[in-house]
Amino acid sequence: MADKKKVEAITSRDVDFAQWYTDIVKKAELMDYSSIKGFMVIKPAGYAIWENIQKEMDRRFKETGVENVYMPMLIPESLLQKEKDHVEGFAPEVAWVTYGGGEELQERLCVRPTSETLFCDFYAKDVHSYRDLPRLYNQWCSVVRWEKETRPFLRSREFLWQEGHTVHATAEEAEERTIQMLNLYADFCEEVLAIPVIKGQKTDKEKFAGAVSTYTIEALMHDGKALQSGTSHNFGDGFARAFGMQFTDKDNQLKYMHQTSWGTTTRLIGALIMVHGDDNGLVLPPRVAPTQVMIIPVAAHKPGVMEKAEEIRAKLAKSFSVKLDDTDKSPGYKFAECEMRGIPVRVEIGPRDIENNVAVLVRRDTGEKTETSLDDIEETVAKLLETIQKEMLERARAHRDAHTYTAVNYEEFKETIETKPGFVKAMWCGDRACEDKIKEDLAATSRCMPFEQEQISDVCVCCGKPAKKMVYWGRAY
Repeated sequence: MADKKKVEAITSRDVDFAQWYTDIVKKAELMDYSSIKGFMVIKPAGYAIWENIQKEMDRRFKETGVENVYMPMLIPESLLQKEKDHVEGFAPEVAWVTYGGGEELQERLCVRPTSETLFCDFYAKDVHSYRDLPRLYNQWCSVVRWEKETRPFLRSREFLWQEGHTVHATAEEAEERTIQMLNLYADFCEEVLAIPVIKGQKTDKEKFAGAVSTYTIEALMHDGKALQSGTSHNFGDGFARAFGMQFTDKDNQLKYMHQTSWGTTTRLIGALIMVHGDDNGLVLPPRVAPTQVMIIPVAAHKPGVMEKAEEIRAKLAKSFSVKLDDTDKSPGYKFAECEMRGIPVRVEIGPRDIENNVAVLVRRDTGEKTETSLDDIEETVAKLLETIQKEMLERARAHRDAHTYTAVNYEEFKETIETKPGFVKAMWCGDRACEDKIKEDLAATSRCMPFEQEQISDVCVCCGKPAKKMVYWGRAY
């Protein structure tokens, strides 16, 4: 992570996007650096956003039949070793516990980088019959991955997430659940976070260690880099065979379970910043904003102003998340602070407004000011919040589409990657060697093979051999 310092001003995002991002997470007080390198403190303003993400996502999970559980945070080394591809994929990032109570442990314990092995061990003991299936479990927890380079919310050594782990009687049920959860993630990002995403399948090179197939939602940040924003994996029966996860089916035969796993993390907070933020700070979509409306009294010392401000707060609080800034800071400072924190709507009320029975509403996303009658303020604010939510998604989608390009040969592909930050759609032969060459030459990776395929050309953009898939490529966080 960057050096610990006090942010005095926000760097323009067009001058230094990385510094702009760090300035915002610090000045908006979303997080702070801890005394442990690579580990962050999520402050109340940041955690409140995560709570809203968690609340809405958890509701959607439960509507599909998912139940929450909790697994241990430590995994015995012998358990981790049972699935070869899985352990090899995570080995470089694992943190180990070797002592407990002052005594050396007989077996090392890893701090969970993910919980597939724990769920597998549990399901192998807990599921016996087809009547026990499906099991649709999720846990909200933290995991530890010893990253070499870290950045707040995007990549830290410990992060918060949810990880769903389900088991099914058939391959068809497992695939259906895998796609269902990916679609849930996509709908959540667009409907709540106002972030448009591309849905598709990862290549074998980019899929999760031990998975048969990995599906992803990919979002485009303001600087043209991609961010993997959620993944859903179909494990087939590979883990089941490694862990002896069998059940007696309706035909009285022992069969292996089919398994899925799916997850999203606190990097969604980073996505919110990088998709919607501007040089004045955060810009939060109303459906995820911890405070949707901030009431700021102007000339608060004058008779009746604070009383009227409190009256408005009480009225709006019946329908929205509302705060009244009754501090002794100047109105100008309060306006700037409101903008920095990304609060969708600011309500300004002063003596002249009270005389005219109006208030001034200010949109955070556009800065547009409108007057509204105090008699209609609740209805006006409701409509304004919905308009903001809708238009934020539309702007983000327009930005993504304007920064999505196509390329039909390697020269065009290379020039686009190097000069036009964004997604590049191009055909691929399916050969990993071409993926490796693109990554080595251009520091770009395959983001996904979208479900909605296009025939841009007949040949691979890299080698010229017959093409099999259209792929979204790009540089990524």
